[in-house]
Amino acid sequence: MPSWPEVVNEIRATGSAHDVVRRKYLAALSEVTGRNTIIYYSGWLQKSEIAGLLSGFEVNDSDKHGFMATVHKLDKARGLDLVLHTPGGEMAATESIVDYLRAMFGANIRVIVPQLAMSAGTMIALAANEIVMGRHSNLGPIDPQLQGLPAHGVIEEFTRAATEIAADPSKVAIWQPIIAKYPPTFIGECQNAIAWANDLVQRWLETGMFAKERKAAAKALKVVEELGSHAVTKSHARHISADAVKKLGVAVKSLEGDQKLQDAVLSLHHATIQTLQETGAIKIIENQSGIASIQSIRSGS
Repeated sequence: MPSWPEVVNEIRATGSAHDVVRRKYLAALSEVTGRNTIIYYSGWLQKSEIAGLLSGFEVNDSDKHGFMATVHKLDKARGLDLVLHTPGGEMAATESIVDYLRAMFGANIRVIVPQLAMSAGTMIALAANEIVMGRHSNLGPIDPQLQGLPAHGVIEEFTRAATEIAADPSKVAIWQPIIAKYPPTFIGECQNAIAWANDLVQRWLETGMFAKERKAAAKALKVVEELGSHAVTKSHARHISADAVKKLGVAVKSLEGDQKLQDAVLSLHHATIQTLQETGAIKIIENQSGIASIQSIRSGS
């Protein structure tokens, strides 16, 4: 007969009805593909009323622990399918997570985007050797944001101010209060952030998705210039379709092209969104064996 602590641990391991259903579909997706499968989901859309108060929705350094826990006992030879739904987040954390996953699985990483992988989420997707997207899926621009401001937009504003003041010094009075809102060294930080983001994606594409291409550097540069340009994308919130991403030369597989895969991915997506919508969970990192790191409003862990 199991002891009281053993029963408690069994209940906790089994989880809620949401956990049971989600884990069933996660295991089913792994069975369909024959690959390790990890979901990395944020509830920023389901809990938008508190999105401004919690940095936990975004990619951050605490996520590394979740990935370490879910990757630990996996058979690395089976590769990794990362099912990704995120608004993006910190660039340093993004770099660290990608480096870790590549250290574990090499180039054998595929990213599946059932709905949205924006900003740093797009950067993670571009670090894979293939991206699976449906007609309803979107990536986003990779232009960095600092203090909630587009780095490219800040530099464009400074450049415009310098040009107009050089042509007409009387415009100093107009531009002075606008420029004064930025802290010292801010433009330099914006320039560094842009260079950092572009360099990361360029390197990941050259060593991953385009590694076997004859003109890997040129192909990677085209993607970076399109997705990293504020002038081209117009807004950091721009939703970029699978067809648009494919036209850039990115290796995109159509989710609709494989009915079994589509059914498995969307069932898992719906179950995970239900978890985020109806429970206190704000972020879920979980593998096909049910090993999970779930951040919650109530517990914060």
